[in-house]
Amino acid sequence: MIQTQDIFPVKITDADSIPVADIPQLDFKQLASLSWSEVADNVVDGLINFALHLAVAIIVFLVGRFIIRRITVGLKAVMLRKTVDRSLATFILSLVKIILMFTLIVIVIGILGVNTSSFIALFASAGIAIGMALSGTLQNFAGGVLILLLKPYKVGDYIETQGYEGYVTEIQIFHTLISTYDNKSIIVPNGPISSGSINNYSREKYRRIEWKISLPYGVDMDFARKEILKILAADSRLISVGDLDDNTSTEAETTPAADTEKKQCFLKRFFRRHRAKYEELASEPLAISVIPRVSHHAAVALNALDNSSLDVRVRAWTEGKNYWPVYYEILERIYTELPKAGINFPFPQLDVHFDKSMK
Repeated sequence: MIQTQDIFPVKITDADSIPVADIPQLDFKQLASLSWSEVADNVVDGLINFALHLAVAIIVFLVGRFIIRRITVGLKAVMLRKTVDRSLATFILSLVKIILMFTLIVIVIGILGVNTSSFIALFASAGIAIGMALSGTLQNFAGGVLILLLKPYKVGDYIETQGYEGYVTEIQIFHTLISTYDNKSIIVPNGPISSGSINNYSREKYRRIEWKISLPYGVDMDFARKEILKILAADSRLISVGDLDDNTSTEAETTPAADTEKKQCFLKRFFRRHRAKYEELASEPLAISVIPRVSHHAAVALNALDNSSLDVRVRAWTEGKNYWPVYYEILERIYTELPKAGINFPFPQLDVHFDKSMK
């Protein structure tokens, strides 16, 4: 069998440091003098070597893919047990799978004898070029990551952003899908959403409804107020007067007591040897952050004195899911029931006076 030294008598370590004239040329006459058996032996040895590397690469790829599948399944089980948001879980699983698969492919290519450093450098250069060409898309990608991590809204919320409002049906990596009331599917890029303002109507459980009503001059406001409050009290979907405030106050009063008890148990465990210090700390009142409370009482107030009518504002509270049904039904009941109580709605009026002295 012919060795490489027989064809290239000089070993080349750095091609750039050797002049072109000093590089030994391939002796075609010597190659032509090889017998078919020697050529066949060289080809067979090369094929056997390649087959061994290929078999090892296939085994590594199959084992690596099995390990990646087990890792993703375990990660998915952990996120399900921790009740991670579905959109964030899908994004994390996809990202981990892509990173692991890329690492596995680089390892397999290295086993086949390809220079992985040049491959990684080529991939990095291509990534920079693609990143410069898709700067806007990468901005949307970063916005999607921020939305999935910070969760300003989630699937099913009713939001208003970038001039559109509707229910969020999907949160994808590059854009968010919003379904409007007239069943239009709006695709909004995540970049502007993450850097802009978002009005999330579903974030709070309760919402305030406001109706604008015009009453005629001369109407008894106390009587009108009682009639309107009677209409509001007849709807069970509206919060009863003081119910929500009482629940809020009770919760606010019980929570500090529970925190105080937990704090005392903590101090008893860690300051058992320092009774004096414990008693001093336990005697100090806990600092409680005071949050301004919103009054959730139904209200009827005179807002303005218009040219032909009294501008009255009616306000009540209900759950967010009942906002629009309650708004339209109460407005219709006000229109039909107030005239039965003797309260009519005014029309625009203009008084014209003639000077009788002018003829």
